Amino acid sequence: MPRFNQSNPVTFTLKGIPGLEDLYLWLSLPFSFMFAAILLGNSTILFLLAMESVLDKPMYHLLAMLLLADLVSTLSMMPQVLSLLWFGDQDISLDACLLQMFFIHGTSVVRSAVLVAMAFDRYVAICDPLNYTTVLTGSLVRRLGLMALAKGIGLVLPIPLLLRQLTFCQTVIAHTYCDHMAVVKMACGHTRPNRIYGLCVVVLVGGLDCLLIGASYTLILWAVLRLSSRGARLRALSTCSSHLSVVFVTYGPGLFSALVYRFGRSIPVHIHILLANLYLLAPSVFNPIIFGVRTKEIRDLATKHLGHCPGT
Repeated sequence: MPRFNQSNPVTFTLKGIPGLEDLYLWLSLPFSFMFAAILLGNSTILFLLAMESVLDKPMYHLLAMLLLADLVSTLSMMPQVLSLLWFGDQDISLDACLLQMFFIHGTSVVRSAVLVAMAFDRYVAICDPLNYTTVLTGSLVRRLGLMALAKGIGLVLPIPLLLRQLTFCQTVIAHTYCDHMAVVKMACGHTRPNRIYGLCVVVLVGGLDCLLIGASYTLILWAVLRLSSRGARLRALSTCSSHLSVVFVTYGPGLFSALVYRFGRSIPVHIHILLANLYLLAPSVFNPIIFGVRTKEIRDLATKHLGHCPGT
């Protein structure tokens, strides 16, 4: 079996979705639709957040960070996927593969950290509303954004650096993009440090962030239940509905994909790969829809701008 080292740069072949090669043109249609929806939806909400002073609030600043992370993740992944589906372009160099991996996994970490910051925002808004503006200052929101970015870079950067030290016995990756574990399986020799570090990142990000979000909503629910009227309780909970929906869309597909990967050994490989793509794309597709539909301020401003479009 051939071996490749750093003096002989590796070019990987992305196999795509094994077993569905004859359907690539048809599969490109939903992928293209999702790509267009992500670009249009996220760009529209970001435009409104940048242009409208009424949206100059901590929650919307955090939303802008979330949508930017979604855009970077999508732009890191989708051009390669569509090029594979449309033109059969399967080759990707080692450096390009590691760079793509860094952005895809790094933005996932940033997205998760921003969701934790949003949970803190909702906690302060409901449990300590009188001090909301003094607690959630612009300076604090900027620090939270920088912390999310630092967390994404700090946790994910070692992953491609560790992979860069390996030699590779195989170069055909059964995937549509450069996923960490898919690339680790191509390596020769001792990959235990890579596997352990990758698992630690998953546990630290998914486990700890979900725990923090859960703790925030436990305190929120406790505060809401102590409100005197049913109407007040419903209004308080409605302010959390958008964030809770995004949390479900972000972590739900990932959890389902992980369960299928661990326990669905008999499930065909193309199902695993499609779920992995869904895990990355679903939040980017639905986040702008959720906030656009469920947030009255954004919905009203979007309607106003659409009403000013020529021909409407």
